[in-house]
Amino acid sequence: MIEVTIDSIRVSLLSQNRIVVLKEESSERFLPIWIGPFEADAITLQLQGMEAPRPLTHDLLKSVIETLGAEVLHIYINSLERNTYFARILLDVNGETMEIDSRPSDAIALAVRVNVPIYVAEEVMEQAGMMPEEEMSLTEEGARQEFSETSSDDLGAFKDFVEGLDLDSLLGN
Repeated sequence: MIEVTIDSIRVSLLSQNRIVVLKEESSERFLPIWIGPFEADAITLQLQGMEAPRPLTHDLLKSVIETLGAEVLHIYINSLERNTYFARILLDVNGETMEIDSRPSDAIALAVRVNVPIYVAEEVMEQAGMMPEEEMSLTEEGARQEFSETSSDDLGAFKDFVEGLDLDSLLGN
């Protein structure tokens, strides 16, 4: 198991998705995981010390775990299958360790609320971990590819509109 910390949460300019970037404690390797906007907001709010007016789902989960007398030990991102990450929440329930299946985003949102370590399986980090220079080149290339696909497929009506503008009449010439 490799201990990681939350390095950042990044916003995709081309979709509503977010990326939580986990950084390996003992090296410069990063693990980017796509997450939804609600989970990203839940993680960000907690990291910034902000409180929601009503408990969010992850606050409720924390409250239920504590009310039942259990304790979160740590979070473990244990698998990556067909571009989908899997995680486990490890709990101590009356001296017995229990594992609960979870999406990584929900497990991370809980981890920041109860202040427990986040671990990643070595196999997952080997499969999807990136060094900083790899991350930049992949991100830039992926953005160029996404933009060019979007440009050619989705922006046709916009392109037609712009090309059809009579700029002379708009500028009063």
